[in-house]
Amino acid sequence: MATDADSAGVLGRFVDAIHGPNTMGESRRFWAAFGVVALLMVTFPLYMLESAVTNMSQYLALTLLALSLAVVWGFTGVLSFGQVAFFAVAGYTYGIVGINVAGPLGTMAGLFVAVGVAALFAAVLGYFMFYGGVSDVYVTIMTLVVVLVLKTFLDQTAGDKWTIGEAALGGFNGMPGIPDLALGIGEPFLVFDDFTLFYAALLALLVTYLGLRALLNSDYGRVMVAIREDEDRTEMLGYDVKRVKLTVFTFGGALAGLSGVLYVTYFNYISPSELSLTAASLPVIWVAVGGRKTLLGPIVATVAIERLGLFLSVNVGDWAFVINGLLLLVIVLLLPEGLVPGLRDLVSWIGDRRDEGGTDDTTEPSGEVIE
Repeated sequence: MATDADSAGVLGRFVDAIHGPNTMGESRRFWAAFGVVALLMVTFPLYMLESAVTNMSQYLALTLLALSLAVVWGFTGVLSFGQVAFFAVAGYTYGIVGINVAGPLGTMAGLFVAVGVAALFAAVLGYFMFYGGVSDVYVTIMTLVVVLVLKTFLDQTAGDKWTIGEAALGGFNGMPGIPDLALGIGEPFLVFDDFTLFYAALLALLVTYLGLRALLNSDYGRVMVAIREDEDRTEMLGYDVKRVKLTVFTFGGALAGLSGVLYVTYFNYISPSELSLTAASLPVIWVAVGGRKTLLGPIVATVAIERLGLFLSVNVGDWAFVINGLLLLVIVLLLPEGLVPGLRDLVSWIGDRRDEGGTDDTTEPSGEVIE
């Protein structure tokens, strides 16, 4: 029987695991703010319109796609434009399984099969790239080529010959009729739509965020960051750089696949437009703007940019892309490390100025407080 000491020990190990040099935010103030934001999100459906809740479900699903790139690029140094390929492959796979296998059994199987297929796709692609000597900018080019080839193929899948069981790929028109994710055997006891989908996406995001904090502050996470900083030196120290990059790339593909499943259950539809050049570049923009060396940055940037894009498209029409692009350009130029690290530095600077203003004459000539 577990004792209070055992519970305290487990909690202490968990707290230690999610804190470290590779993630931002360790103070009580940070976790208090985190708890307030989490509470606001949990109660979001209580004070917002239904349309806002459904839109937020979409944004939360896309934050997982952003985190998949943050892990691959921001913490391992592999810039990939292929995350949307794993996203779309998982979406189509879920649709095929869910349409052909009726009931919640089909959707549950579709979820696991879709994420598994996305991970397998990433593993195969990563193996040929990393063990085939492809590196640096050529990885970026190859992943982008894969996205464009996949889009070209799916655009041409119209007609009966491209029907898998009851599921028609639909060509450039896309695949409609994708069922909602449901749990149960026989009759569903929980269907993820509207508010329940919102909470499923929120739970997935919270678990992923905390899990990634623990991963990045582990010994394996330190190796990932070492590869980002100096790949050759890391290899000279005896680490299997290719295997680590392949493992992280595969994990990123699986996380992008989970994002794809949650996203298509929001629309009950997927099309090759998810593989356009614009779609392929969006995760890179989210991560770059938010701060690629953070986990919070991509989350904040994804929600903010997607919400801003919706607002501009409704209010200014075709000028939305121009205004959005200019704002992103300004942020990247003024805050090269990203929006969230820039805000952190600003808050730190303001705090230092306050401390300096409140000190007495016990300071060194440099202005630093003597401890």
